[in-house]
Amino acid sequence: MIRKCIALVVPARLGEDVTARSLDVRYGTLQALYGPRDCIVRGDWQAYLRADNGGNLGPNLRAMQLLHETGLYLPEVAGNALFLGSTEHGWATDAPEHLIRLAERLFDMRLVAVELV
Repeated sequence: MIRKCIALVVPARLGEDVTARSLDVRYGTLQALYGPRDCIVRGDWQAYLRADNGGNLGPNLRAMQLLHETGLYLPEVAGNALFLGSTEHGWATDAPEHLIRLAERLFDMRLVAVELV
């Protein structure tokens, strides 16, 4: 069964837009689309970050900035970062509105949730 949620997607490449979009959030699907992932849970949200430091990918400066603004300091984040909401039982839900608004402010853009085909 497909489990879709609105995810805040922060690409590593600065030329790619940060988006809020509907994704199938099953772990295997995320791993197939984005590579190996580690999950960090923080309050009402969770971040899926590259588990292997991205190989030859450079740092994801925007994801690092967003994490820093939430009070989470990581030495480096590589590859695309995915942010979702989190329930008290650890289930993925839509990315919280406050996190999307923070990304909009930090990256000076309006994020509109889009549905993937």
